[in-house]
Amino acid sequence: MKKLINGVESVVPDALRGIAAAHPGLRVDVENQIVFRDSGPRPGKVGLVSGGGSGHEPLHAGFVGYGMLDAACPGEIFTSPVPDQMIEATTAVDGGAGVLHIVKNYTGDVLNFQLAAELSAEEGVEVASVLVDDDVAVRDSLHTAGRRGTGATVFVEKIAGAAAESGAPLAEVARVAGTVNARSRSFGVALSACTTPAAGRPTFALGDTEVELGIGIHGEPGRARSAMRPAAELVRVAMDALHEDLPLSGDVLVMVNGMGATPLIELYVAFAEVSAYLAEKGVTAARSLVGDYVTSLDMQGFSITVCLLDDELVRLWDAPVETPALRWGR
Repeated sequence: MKKLINGVESVVPDALRGIAAAHPGLRVDVENQIVFRDSGPRPGKVGLVSGGGSGHEPLHAGFVGYGMLDAACPGEIFTSPVPDQMIEATTAVDGGAGVLHIVKNYTGDVLNFQLAAELSAEEGVEVASVLVDDDVAVRDSLHTAGRRGTGATVFVEKIAGAAAESGAPLAEVARVAGTVNARSRSFGVALSACTTPAAGRPTFALGDTEVELGIGIHGEPGRARSAMRPAAELVRVAMDALHEDLPLSGDVLVMVNGMGATPLIELYVAFAEVSAYLAEKGVTAARSLVGDYVTSLDMQGFSITVCLLDDELVRLWDAPVETPALRWGR
């Protein structure tokens, strides 16, 4: 294994030191592993907190800033952050209007955010939560009861963040976040496994001529394994799964996401096939993202996330945002 690290035990704090140095608009508590907006809580604005295991960068720390998250709690690699991190982040970003927790559906994240919400409430902070469970590949995985939370997390954080920035109350921000999740679906494909620094070996074995269909973001298995195929066929497998679960229609928001080791040129090849598939169904990709947004360390592969848009979601998606990984309108 060759990794650009100083040591297995210091990967996360070393990365956080780098984030702090690269982005002066953020305030990074390296010791407690929390990334904040440097501007602090704004009185009357709903605070947004998310988090999860590290290894999925830029999720979540890369989405802290104007128009998205107020704080992110990175855990160790592929490991949930602990309730103490979440409580400190929650109380620190509360501007008196309450805090929304955006939680990906993984058992550790769900339990720890639930405990943090209860303890934060005892400190006088009103907390609401939205559970992101957009992955249609498997009903239950090694790490979840029900669907996994994957790419739609970016959509929820952006659109709920815009609602909070506009001054919407907590119940309204939570409603919008839930709507985005309900209208979003994801499916992932792995061409190779990722290697965690601690293990030093691939998380699963995949032959040179094989692909894993329906993978999660921690190297957990998907729904099937098959022979490698042209991009058009792999995209069709993913899009058919999305369309079967949530029939696609009208205008949609699409993200073709790299898993960490897929060249951008290949992601654009995939997006061309997504665009052709949507056109075949009479659907328009009204807004789109192509690039690395929810990665799985050095996994080669991609995921596709689609959200059915309406006028409200388009307006909130287009609202200004300024974070390390997503920026427009400012």
